[in-house]
Amino acid sequence: MKKILVSILTFAAVAVSCSDFIEKNERGKQTLENYFQTAQECENYVNELTHRLLLPNEWWVLVAPRMTNEMATDDAWMGNTGQDNSSHRPASQYLITPDNMGNLNGMYTAHYYTIQSCNIGLAKMELAPISESQKNQYIGESLFVRAYCYYELVNNYGGVPLYTTVLGTNDLKLPRSSVAEVYAQVEADLKASAEKLETIEVFRNGRINKWAAYALLARVSLFQEKWAEAKQYANKVITEGPYQLEPNFLNIWDVNNHNGVESILEAQSSGVQDKNLGSMIPTFSGARGEDKKNFPSNDAADVLDGWGWCMPTSDLENAYLSEGDVIRRRSTITKWGEAAYGDEVLNPTHKFSLNDNKSGRICRKYYIPIATRRMLDKKDGHLPLNTPLIRLAEMYLTRAEANYHLNDADGAMADINVVRARVDLDPVEGMAGPNLLRKIYKERRLELAFEGLRLFDIRREKDPSTGKPVIESLMGPNGTFVQYNLNSTDPYETTNTREAQDKGINFNPAKHLVWPIPQLEVDLSGGIITNPNY
Repeated sequence: MKKILVSILTFAAVAVSCSDFIEKNERGKQTLENYFQTAQECENYVNELTHRLLLPNEWWVLVAPRMTNEMATDDAWMGNTGQDNSSHRPASQYLITPDNMGNLNGMYTAHYYTIQSCNIGLAKMELAPISESQKNQYIGESLFVRAYCYYELVNNYGGVPLYTTVLGTNDLKLPRSSVAEVYAQVEADLKASAEKLETIEVFRNGRINKWAAYALLARVSLFQEKWAEAKQYANKVITEGPYQLEPNFLNIWDVNNHNGVESILEAQSSGVQDKNLGSMIPTFSGARGEDKKNFPSNDAADVLDGWGWCMPTSDLENAYLSEGDVIRRRSTITKWGEAAYGDEVLNPTHKFSLNDNKSGRICRKYYIPIATRRMLDKKDGHLPLNTPLIRLAEMYLTRAEANYHLNDADGAMADINVVRARVDLDPVEGMAGPNLLRKIYKERRLELAFEGLRLFDIRREKDPSTGKPVIESLMGPNGTFVQYNLNSTDPYETTNTREAQDKGINFNPAKHLVWPIPQLEVDLSGGIITNPNY
């Protein structure tokens, strides 16, 4: 059989150099020296980079760590109280150390693998004998992938080693760059990506476009408190981009509405039965202990039986209830015995094992409807639920927060009211000062729950009462979230105590605003130092 053998130098952080290979059915036997000679070869390479970033088949490499980050917030418990939780417990309960990181260890290594692969591809495609338009597309997409990797690295681990060229075995000892330096590279890559993709067709499902680059620029500008830039890029996406809010909030996660009008960047999935192209998130976060007897059909085909990780907290549910936010609550949380929102006929009383579920709640955003389940002979690894990674509502909330800091309270209220109107909430009027900022923070929580932003948000957001990161007021012995749980009367959370009720009590602001650098990478690097106080 003819194969190409493309050697990709991969780094475990800055430390381990080894050869790995991407195998594809193609012409002849090739190496990096004679690959990248056709547009198809370049596209195959970029497809692999994008696949690694968005939704890898190896779910434990990136999907699980991203969900574990949710478990380290006030939105989610670990949730599964019937199985080993050692992959999630270190971060969720703030017991993490450099040599006990659970699956946060793998994300660090995986992103450097992809970064090095991006560097190889960028260097080779610049010289490839393909058209300028093709070159711009593949280089623009690769720059975005590298930027996204560094975006996640800097928000998880702080300043990290930074490199944009192909490294060899003599280049293993790189120092850590500062947070500012990493962000500067992210911005440079995203601006270059947007420029390269300027004339490339936008509506190419599963591919990166210029609007994704501008939207991520808006996000990273917000995270750095670059208010003018955050407003500039968010406004550009809102006013010039081809996106609009979904009229029905629930449709954002509809299995029949992949790549909807609101999604700027969406991880792709498919339920085709002869390939493993499905999303693992609905399995990972699906209700554990479903039984056919609890469905009207009494049919085993209706059972998904997920793993039960990352279950919503009653604290999050109360945040919705306090706003009278019925639509977003039911679209985000299903409580035991309630109808699955949007699937009321076939699943009128969604029940699962309370012995295996800390909170008696599941995340509705990652729910697979009964009709779709019935169409799948294979479910695990074949669930067709795309995952929006950046969507238009975030841009409105980004612009709202930027407007607030630019002393435009009316503009800030106008933006959050656009998002609130979609879910039938009354507009916010006459607010200013700290109360308006708190309202913007709350809108982000209610709108974007379980979408990968909560931990980064509460680390960066400043409590207007103290000027300190919001997470410091939530976590730790005196944190409001910790005290809420210790005094809770919730019938589910307080009954199932196999996950500790004092979630977050071990939080220490002197170290837990970032995760540690994995000890293995520290040892192999021969010089980098992990984060303070670990």
